[in-house]
Amino acid sequence: MSRKVYPRTPDGRYFVSRSRLWRCTDPALEDSERRTAVKALMQARRAVQLAKDADETAKARTAVDAAKRRLGERGPVWWDDGAPDEGGKHPKNSSYADWWDALGQEDRDAATRKKP
Repeated sequence: MSRKVYPRTPDGRYFVSRSRLWRCTDPALEDSERRTAVKALMQARRAVQLAKDADETAKARTAVDAAKRRLGERGPVWWDDGAPDEGGKHPKNSSYADWWDALGQEDRDAATRKKP
């Protein structure tokens, strides 16, 4: 299975998928910490899929959120220059609008593609 490549903002804070900015993993994380959190995230996502009732689903989703926070993808931003979190915005409605407008069509197509 090949890994999908999504456009990343010039500052490395976000990637674009399904026409939205998604926060990237904190690049300052130690590799071992990142790998541990990614493993926990994958286990939690599997638990969401396998949940048999609302309680199991809620517990698994809490684990997903905790792993994403460990990775810096949710919660307080990992950068320290005071820039706000623009996650969830369409790039054209963010401070990255000029970058988005200048992006090549192939990259924009990859960023706006819907899940199959």
